[in-house]
Amino acid sequence: MWIEFKNYQEKAIVKLKQEVNDLLDAEGNKICIFKSPTGSGKTLMMAEFLKRLIDSRIDGKKFSFIWIAVNKLHDQSRNSLKKYYDQFGVGLKCSYFEDLDERKIGENEILFLNWASINKKGNIYVRENERDNNLSNIVTRTKDEGRIIILIIDESHRNAETEKSKELIEDIGPKITIEVSATPQLKGVFRGVEVELKDVKDEGMIKKEIVINPGFENYKLDKKLADKTADEIVVEAALRKRAELAKLYETEGSGVNPLMLIQIPDTRQGMIDKKDAVVQLLGKYGITTENGRLAIYLSDKDSKINLENIEKNENEVEVMIFKQAIAVGWDCPRAAILVLFREWKSMVFSIQTIGRIMRMPEHNHYKKPELNIGHVYTSLSNIGIAEDIAKEYITVFEGKRRKDYEDIDLTSYHSKRFREETRLSSDFVPVFFQAAEELKLKDKISLKHSIVDTKLIASGKITDVDKETKSIEKKGTLDIPKNEVELQIAFDYFARENLAPFAPELRSIKRINDSLYRFFDKSFKMGVDDWPKIQAIVLAEENRQAVIDVINRAKELYQEVVGKGKYELLQNDEPWNVPEMINYNLTFVKKDYKRSIIQPYYAKTKGTDNLSLFEEDSDVEIAFIEYLEKAKQVKWWFKNGKQDGSYFAVPYVENGQDKPFYLDFIVMLNDGRIALLDTKGGIYAKTAKERAEGLAEYIEAENKKGKKLFGGIVIKEQNSWRFNDSKNYTYDPNDLKDWKFLDLN
Repeated sequence: MWIEFKNYQEKAIVKLKQEVNDLLDAEGNKICIFKSPTGSGKTLMMAEFLKRLIDSRIDGKKFSFIWIAVNKLHDQSRNSLKKYYDQFGVGLKCSYFEDLDERKIGENEILFLNWASINKKGNIYVRENERDNNLSNIVTRTKDEGRIIILIIDESHRNAETEKSKELIEDIGPKITIEVSATPQLKGVFRGVEVELKDVKDEGMIKKEIVINPGFENYKLDKKLADKTADEIVVEAALRKRAELAKLYETEGSGVNPLMLIQIPDTRQGMIDKKDAVVQLLGKYGITTENGRLAIYLSDKDSKINLENIEKNENEVEVMIFKQAIAVGWDCPRAAILVLFREWKSMVFSIQTIGRIMRMPEHNHYKKPELNIGHVYTSLSNIGIAEDIAKEYITVFEGKRRKDYEDIDLTSYHSKRFREETRLSSDFVPVFFQAAEELKLKDKISLKHSIVDTKLIASGKITDVDKETKSIEKKGTLDIPKNEVELQIAFDYFARENLAPFAPELRSIKRINDSLYRFFDKSFKMGVDDWPKIQAIVLAEENRQAVIDVINRAKELYQEVVGKGKYELLQNDEPWNVPEMINYNLTFVKKDYKRSIIQPYYAKTKGTDNLSLFEEDSDVEIAFIEYLEKAKQVKWWFKNGKQDGSYFAVPYVENGQDKPFYLDFIVMLNDGRIALLDTKGGIYAKTAKERAEGLAEYIEAENKKGKKLFGGIVIKEQNSWRFNDSKNYTYDPNDLKDWKFLDLN
C-alpha cells in the first residue's frame, strides 16, 4: 500500500531527517524537538522518518532505537510501526524487552518501553539483577557494538520534564533524544521541527475549530417541565447534534457514523459512580450496550464493552462512555462530540482534552461546514483555556446568518495549495534590499533614537491568583536600559514576531537579522562591531514601524520569487453564499452592528495570533462599517474572511500567477444590486492595481450573465467615500477624476 503524505508531513519528515543528521555530526549528546499538533499523524511521520534515516547510508553509521511512551501508548506505537514496516518490507524490527537477542538492541531495532516500567525505583528494567539484564547494561552492550542510540520520548508532555526522566536520559546517554509532542517540555533546546496547526487544518486532517454549547444562549427551559438536570440537558443537546451530523454525512455520500464521547470523572471514594447514572440516562433514549449503540471503555478490566472495531467509520456504536485514563493516544477519527460533566468543579481545557474530537474521519474537509467542526457539550459553568494554541482553536462565540437572507449565488474562487515555502532562503536578502529601496528605508531611519529599555512593574498587585487577566493592577513602571544580551534576545524576538506566514524557526529569524545587518553595512557603513547599535536602532520606537513595513514588503516579494507554481486557482464547485454560521474564538469581541447579515457581529481584537480566517478590523474598515450602518440604501453587509473556500474571492493575476482576491465587503442594496468593495487607506491604495483590475473584469463578466454587481477599491478622501471601478486602475491622491463618489444614501 502506497501512502501519500500530506504536504506538511512530507516537509516535516525531510526536515527532521536533516536536523537529526546535522546533530549526529555535532559534538556531544543532543536533543531535537518534534512539535506537531494532536491529530497531525505524529506516529506516521516518525515511522517514515526512521525508515529514511537508516536507508542507504554511506557514512557507515549504525543505529539502535529506544521508544518510550506513556500508559499503553508504547503498545499502540509499536503495533502501528510494526504494521507500517511489515507492509513495506522494511528492516526495522519492533521489539519489547523480552524480545531482545543476547541482551542488547540490534541494528535497526526499536525497543518499545512503557514509561512506568522504567520510571519507578526497583523496577525490573532498571534494577541490578543476577542475569545482568537491566536497561543500563543492555544500553552499554549495544554501544559496545558500535551502534548509535537514538531515544524517542513520545507524548513527552506527560513525562519528559520530571527529574527521573532527566536522570533516565542521562543514564541511557543517547546520542540524540527526540522529544515528540504537541506541547514539548524539554527546555533550552533550539533545534527542532515544528508542524503548524494551520497547515494541519488546511490539509483537512483535523477540524477547523471546536464549538462549546452552541446556541445555549437561546435555550428555553419549560418551567412546567423544569425537573431536567443540567446533565440531562447537555446529553439531550449532544444526542440531537449527533443525529443531525449523521444525516449530514449521508448527504455527503459518506458512510461515517459520528461518535459521541461522554467523559466521566475518575471514581472518588465516597462519591457516587457517575457511570451508572449516565448509562440509565442514555437508556431513556434507546441507547444501550445490549443493542450495540453504547460502548463503555473504563480502566477496570470488566468495563470494556462493544469496543471491537469502534474506530472504524461505519461502526454501529453511537455513544461511548470513558474515563480520563484513555485520553492520550486513543485514536478514533469519527469521534465528533465530547460531553463533559460538572464533577470536575473547574476544568482547564487544552489541546489534549479536545484532541479526541479533532481528527477528520476521512482526512478531508466536507462541503457541509458543520462536519468540519468538533462539538463540546458541558454542564461546567466555566472552562479555563490552558494553552495559547487552544485559545485560538476553541470557538465560544457564534454568529448566524439573518433569517431574511436570500441566496445571491455568486461565482467564487479559491486556490489549491501545492508545495509551500515555510522558511526564508538566501533569496530573501536581495528582495529585502529591493523592499528597502522601494519604501526608502534609509531616509526613514533615525540614528539618534530613544533608549531601548526594559519596563518593570512597579507596585503591582493581584487580588485573585486564580483569575486570568490581561493586565494586573500597578502603580507604574521602572525603566531600565537593555544590555547587549537583552538587546540580542529582543532583536531575535522582533524578527520572529514579524516572520508570519513563515515558520518561526531559527534559520528564518537569522535570515531577517542578516538582511538588516547587511542593509546597515551598505547604507551607514556599520559592521560586525556595531551590531548592538544596529539592534538598538531597529528596536527604537521611532524606527520600528518603518523596518516592519520593509520586512512585510520583502516577504511579499519573496513569495513572488519562490512561490511560482505554488497555487492553482479553481472556481468553487457551487455558487457562493454568505455562510449560515461563523464561529469565533476568544480573540474576538462582540460589536453592536444592526445591518451585518451575520448576527451578532464579532471583530478580531488587536495583538492576537492570526490563526483564524479574519484579521482585526482596520481604522478605515471600522469607519466604513459605520457608514454602511447609516446608509439608507443598504439592506445588509457582510465582512468577508480570507484564505478559505467558504469565503468569497474573485480571480486576479499578479506576476503571471493566478490568485484569489478576498475583498473586504459584500453589500446588498434595497434595489437588488450587490456592491463588491475593498477598503484601502494611504499607500495600500497604490499597491492595489492588479486586484482592482481583476475585480473590474469579474464584475463585467458576471453582469453579462445577468448579475447586478458594481464596486471596486474604496477610499475616504476629505470625508467622502469614493471608489474606482476602472479596468485600468490608477491612484494619485492629487488626481481622483477616475474615482466615483459612493453614495448609498
